[in-house]
Amino acid sequence: MNTEQYTEAEKFLQQNPETHEFDLLLPDMNAVLRGKRILREKLLSIYKKGFYFPVSVFGMDVTGETMEETGLGFESGDQDVPCFPLPQTLKVVPWQKDRGQLLLRMFEADGSPFYGNPREVLKSVCLKMADSGWNAVVAIEMEFFLTDQKRRPGHPPRPASSPASGQRESEGQLYSLTSLDNYDSFLKDISDSADKQNVPVDTALAELSPGQFEINLHHVPDAIQACDHAILLKRIIRSISQKHKMEASFMPKIYPDLPGNGMHVHLSLLDTEGRNVFQGSDALGSPELRNAVEGLRGVMVESMLICAPHANSYHRFQSDSCAPVNMSWGYNNRTVSIRIPASEGPDTRIEHRLAGADANPYLLVAALLSGILHGLKEKNDPPQPVEGNAYLQTDLEFPETWEEARNHFEQAEILPQYFGREFCQLFANLKKGEQSRFFSKIAPLEYEWYLKTV
Repeated sequence: MNTEQYTEAEKFLQQNPETHEFDLLLPDMNAVLRGKRILREKLLSIYKKGFYFPVSVFGMDVTGETMEETGLGFESGDQDVPCFPLPQTLKVVPWQKDRGQLLLRMFEADGSPFYGNPREVLKSVCLKMADSGWNAVVAIEMEFFLTDQKRRPGHPPRPASSPASGQRESEGQLYSLTSLDNYDSFLKDISDSADKQNVPVDTALAELSPGQFEINLHHVPDAIQACDHAILLKRIIRSISQKHKMEASFMPKIYPDLPGNGMHVHLSLLDTEGRNVFQGSDALGSPELRNAVEGLRGVMVESMLICAPHANSYHRFQSDSCAPVNMSWGYNNRTVSIRIPASEGPDTRIEHRLAGADANPYLLVAALLSGILHGLKEKNDPPQPVEGNAYLQTDLEFPETWEEARNHFEQAEILPQYFGREFCQLFANLKKGEQSRFFSKIAPLEYEWYLKTV
């Protein structure tokens, strides 16, 4: 038992006598929060003895179906393994008067961290980075749609009606303050809930599509904590949207003719003296910045399955769609995959724009840090940065389909050095099972096209 954490729990119970239930949260391979709900009386025993979850939690597809290809289902006896609380994650749930929440960490039977937990993968990469004398500063941005709760089966949802005006937006207005005003009560509830859970929300903005918003998290010098914030912010956004009679969706591509939802990651590195490794003598940054860019390009193909983990993910990559379509990079250019924002000095950083909002932030950041470490080790420079429209660059394409991305991940050479081959095999097998299940279904469009024509 960790005495410090146990004391933290005792103090929480004393300060929150009205909290009678607790949600135990464990993000799975797809960053879906799995868990159980317990009564107040059982909380302290979890800090003493832990709480058992089936190991198959990390063998589930996005719908919660165990993929037997992972070996974590019946083959393993669907065994239970112990989970223990993560420190400083015991929080109130502001949208529920009598509820708290707690993030858990899974362990093997021998007491070592469970190898299939994406959070542990990121932790191992961060340790490798620390061994090299660097620490990552990370901020995550997430886009989402607010949609109507009522939807016809098989049809796309409609944008939600504004809580203020009752009107449904038909066109998006990028950076529209009117859109922010129309959803002010919703956004304020998110800000208040995030503040109570110590999730550092930074800014909110209206995006290009009707009912689409982006919420940015403030940068923190702890990559794991940055991803914890992203996971918890998703839960906050979804829960607050329900309170306001709306649904929040992070699905990468909801509407065929409108931009989709991305997850952008801002990254910089600090050395042991706290100096930004990417800072140079001018806006072009340091040689290490360019080495890091080439490292990110070096893992882009084999990490595509992490950036775009689902079938719908690949609809997002369309020319002129605000999502990148190649391995381009550039300065102050939003058409590229790897952008160096307009900043100098200590603020010099990389913005990775490829991933969809459906990506698991732990795996995504782990892949990006692995690429940066690889680039700093190899010390290769990238090609010339793209100026102007990167959508016109047609010779630098990455995998275009879900199956192709899995094939490249299975043949990866760089990521297994940082993730561990056992985890890479588990993730590939999970996606193999998920793809097999998805493509075994017959889509309604197939009946419309083929039933009476071929």
